Amino acid sequence: MEALKQGADTLFILLGGIMVLAMHAGFAFLELGTVRKKNQVNALVKILVDFSVSTVMYFMVGYAVAYGTSFFVGAEHLAAKNGYELVKFFFLLTFAAAIPAIISGGIAERAKFWPQLLATAVIVGFVYPLFEGIVWNQHFGVQAWIKSATGEEFHDFAGSIVVHAVGGWIALPAVILLGARSNRYRKDGAVSAHPPSNIPFLALGAWILTVGWFGFNVMSAQTLDKVSGLVAVNSLMAMVGGTLAALVAGKNDPGFVHNGPLAGLVAVCAGSDLMHPLGALVVGVVAGTLFVVMFTLTQNKWKIDDVLGVWPLHGLCGAWGGIAAGIFGAKALGGLGGVSFTGQLIGTAMGIGWALLSGLVVYGVLKATMGLRLSQEEEYDGADLTIHRISATPDREVSW
Repeated sequence: MEALKQGADTLFILLGGIMVLAMHAGFAFLELGTVRKKNQVNALVKILVDFSVSTVMYFMVGYAVAYGTSFFVGAEHLAAKNGYELVKFFFLLTFAAAIPAIISGGIAERAKFWPQLLATAVIVGFVYPLFEGIVWNQHFGVQAWIKSATGEEFHDFAGSIVVHAVGGWIALPAVILLGARSNRYRKDGAVSAHPPSNIPFLALGAWILTVGWFGFNVMSAQTLDKVSGLVAVNSLMAMVGGTLAALVAGKNDPGFVHNGPLAGLVAVCAGSDLMHPLGALVVGVVAGTLFVVMFTLTQNKWKIDDVLGVWPLHGLCGAWGGIAAGIFGAKALGGLGGVSFTGQLIGTAMGIGWALLSGLVVYGVLKATMGLRLSQEEEYDGADLTIHRISATPDREVSW
């Protein structure tokens, strides 16, 4: 029976890893559909190569930083318990690699290729695992301190803060240091619109992310005996709540409509194992509205050129999710309890502070040493031709 359980747990978390791996195709197509045609190839290449760099760094360094487990041992040790520890690494790697995928959407269309890969290596190897280890592996006694101060540990079941808020708040200083795309904000105060290049691809990316998210959330249980249908239905309710709110707040704009479910899913991650489904629906509605309002403010009023709106979507909706777990997870609002509102505030603030500081340091150093941005001529030609020497849709076909 023990062997059967080990095999079932390994298969369970492996399927979760595969589902979240598929989400990276969603990141790629969401960015491809949002950027202009001259930057579509770059969007696809960045996500794949960022994932590859993330895999190497998380295997060599990051997983050991977060969980104290090294893979520099014989294969007979790695194969123990059906290789569960290896598959757990694969599953958690897909979370870690979401950080550079999130950042990629914010800095799209004008960022240099190689400095961003270096940033990915540092973030996935050191920055992200340090905070991951604090929240999910009791590092430095932080969780014990929060529990002694508030009565409960900081609760983040599937990463509203650990993954999404951290990614979004690292991206914010990167976007600001990089500067807006050329001619995005003119000297006369006018805002030049850069509409999505391909709504069908944008929608495809959103759908792939949405479906994969049920692996992201449900399989965060990590073992089969802890799987919960409550997590699945709460994810569903937050998804539809975010969609409907974005539909109304965004006045039927398809870009907002397809980011709405993502906003809801980002927000519900933290408390998806605690909330009542009606609470999850409210969390999604607030997140969808928050995304539309804050995306509009950042782009048009504050003139922060965050191309895919990753700071509103992941940074702000993730922060809302961390706080919402302390509200709707309470028994008074139909939740399971075991969570403290004050503890959620502390943990959320810690994640935001660490991400902001890390983003400033990593991208500040890169800007001072290697530079972050393509030249004006390279940006005008587009990242596809400048970096990859090919466009997504060649102007002419070769005939023989």
